Amino acid sequence: MPVVLALVLLLVLAGVGVGVTRPGPVAGWLGDDAGPAGTAAGAAPEPDPADVLAGPDPNAPLPTPAGVRAALDPLVAAADLGDRVNVSVADVTSGQTLFDKGADDGTVPASVTKLATAVTVLAARGPGYRIPTRAVAGGQPGEVVIVGGGDPTLAVDKKGYYPGAARLDDLAAQVRTALGGVAPTSVTVDGSIYSGPVYGPGWDDDIPTGGSGGAVTALMADGARKDPGVAQGAAERVPEPDLAAGRSFARLLGVPTSAVKRGTAPAAAAGGTAPAPGTELGVVQSPPLIRLVDVMISESDNLLAEALARQVALARNQPASFDGAAAAMDAEVAELGLPADEITLSDGSGLSRSNRISPSLLTDLLRLAASPDQPELAGIFGGLPVGGWSGTLDERYRDAPGTGAGAGTVRAKTGTLTGVHAIAGLVTTADGRLLTFAVLTDRVPGGRETAQPALDRIAAALAGCGCR
Repeated sequence: MPVVLALVLLLVLAGVGVGVTRPGPVAGWLGDDAGPAGTAAGAAPEPDPADVLAGPDPNAPLPTPAGVRAALDPLVAAADLGDRVNVSVADVTSGQTLFDKGADDGTVPASVTKLATAVTVLAARGPGYRIPTRAVAGGQPGEVVIVGGGDPTLAVDKKGYYPGAARLDDLAAQVRTALGGVAPTSVTVDGSIYSGPVYGPGWDDDIPTGGSGGAVTALMADGARKDPGVAQGAAERVPEPDLAAGRSFARLLGVPTSAVKRGTAPAAAAGGTAPAPGTELGVVQSPPLIRLVDVMISESDNLLAEALARQVALARNQPASFDGAAAAMDAEVAELGLPADEITLSDGSGLSRSNRISPSLLTDLLRLAASPDQPELAGIFGGLPVGGWSGTLDERYRDAPGTGAGAGTVRAKTGTLTGVHAIAGLVTTADGRLLTFAVLTDRVPGGRETAQPALDRIAAALAGCGCR
């Protein structure tokens, strides 16, 4: 078992094995057609980068609970973390619990919620699943209905935000071919696969307009960004993503944007004028789910997370809404054999303050994903940021005192809301033992400038000691 687990981690989990050296580029992960990442003509090729994370040693000595407690107790009690710090630390190979403080207590997880979203969608849909966006003939002559399937990475053209995404210009080309000489006259947007409110329960008031979230609709382009060329992170979103995407599609078809409206696609019917209402005119597919999970985790992409949560709902024949997705994820957790009573969700991104997850459930999720018994779940690890290297951990584990041991040895998902700071992932000890950990705090008195270093010292302590 330890040997098999080590091989799974080395060969499948990006960044845990020595074969993976540095994260990215994302374009390469998504199969972008820009060609291999390279250098200017005549320039010397970039040398191979050094290893980021060492491979786990299945024969490394196991830390003792007493050793871990001696290392962590003073750090967990730091005033900068507040008076509610819940922690779980376990050995990946054996599953032995090494540290437990409020480990079974539901705590606001913020964006660490995305680990649950990733595991449940990979379990429900499988890593190779692609989300379709379809166009069908409408009920009126010249009417084209674009049917959103829930792919937020859909691009208008090759300048889209998400490399390798499905494109509306490709879909428009298919429609023109299918229609032959018939000119489109109107576009109807069908987003009926989703239901319920477009903003999540428990979201802070500034989230819909603050750039980190937006309206959740079944059809959108570039994650509802007004400008797909903006850098990674918060970005201004359009208020009605479905109509904005529909208007972009109309322009590609030569249809006036004034002829775009919401509606539903007609059922396929035989006979009548060609093409018959409901006839498929074209379809484009998102990148495979495993790549969407990569981006969701590495960029902490909230709208992508909500879309993937709804894919869990659709796979389980639940309404594709905030409530339906939460119920479906809960059921998926139970079906995986994990304690579903330790997770209560209102959304899939972690923007909701109503979410509760226990630290022990998070370490259980990570262990399950690392298990050779569930190889389809290993996709959650590819996008996990590396301490001092990538993603939300790029600037952490560098300069803050007591955190340096975590650079290159911690790979984890972070979560941040006002007063809430969380982190969960993997860490390799000084002896080469692979551990999983989760630290959740939801009563932090200060800001991130003091809370995050205090949080990082906990994982860094695990990385720097044998704890025996």
